[in-house]
Amino acid sequence: MRVLVTGGAGFIGSHACKALAGHGYEPVVYDDLSRGHRWAVKWGPLEEGDIADTERVRAIVARYKPAALMHFAGYINVGESVENPDLYYKNNVTGSNALLEALLSVTRIPVVFSSTAAVYGNPIKIPIPEDHPTAPINPYGQTKLAIEQTLVNLDGTHGLRSISLRYFNAAGADSDGEIGEAHDPETHLIPLVLAAARDGTSVKIFGNDYDTPDGTCIRDYVHVTDIAEAHVAALKYLINGGTSAICNLANARGYSVAEVIRTAEKISERKINTEVAPRRLGDPPILIGLADYARHLLGWSPKRSDLESQIIDAWRWIRI
Repeated sequence: MRVLVTGGAGFIGSHACKALAGHGYEPVVYDDLSRGHRWAVKWGPLEEGDIADTERVRAIVARYKPAALMHFAGYINVGESVENPDLYYKNNVTGSNALLEALLSVTRIPVVFSSTAAVYGNPIKIPIPEDHPTAPINPYGQTKLAIEQTLVNLDGTHGLRSISLRYFNAAGADSDGEIGEAHDPETHLIPLVLAAARDGTSVKIFGNDYDTPDGTCIRDYVHVTDIAEAHVAALKYLINGGTSAICNLANARGYSVAEVIRTAEKISERKINTEVAPRRLGDPPILIGLADYARHLLGWSPKRSDLESQIIDAWRWIRI
């Protein structure tokens, strides 16, 4: 059974492809390689193309006849989205709408959508449940929420069933060392901290005066392999006739920036130089999510939730 995976050459998409293959599916990667990597496509064919190219998408869907779509092809850099919102609306919204239009012109296979906890904006409740109000504070979160809402509408008008997965901070790497995180530029904390350990450089701490136990921000880190398995669980749920839903992917516990650095020092056995910088605009002190609905609906729970496991796998990858 084939699954079309847009953005399957990226960080989370490539891990999802490995998980799909492990469950007996054949992932067909559709990626323009503008931010993904050819070397990350290992478990099925690669078809190069833009999600906004409706003719190309229709041809790929008609050729491979996938049983479902996993949609990861979106830009994810929050800072970049603030500086260049048009780019994010063009790719994440216009491109996704074109993709879904092309899909519907050929078939009505279910969709698993890669969303984000950024749709919640500044939380009014911690931990954050799925019924928390959505009020994204940056174009990245706004574009993801727009596609969530499009999918809800397409279910009502065309019967296009979908699961949108809102995950918190994706971290770690494949435990076999086959694939891992390779963004350019890198903006995620754990790979930045580990790169500083590897290279002897310093890492910035954006604010150390928050109302948290050690003054640094607290975030909910989810192992990328757990996220990939959640996508497979959502796929199976939909293929078996499940109705559309939105789920958080979270560990329901958080770690501070200082804890990440201390754990990275322990695992790497290296001193990590730090530099305190001013707070970033819009950074809430604490972001932790609840994933009760994913556990109930999909039977999903994180297996590598502890920070050490995530950093061990990321450290193995970053040293290759």
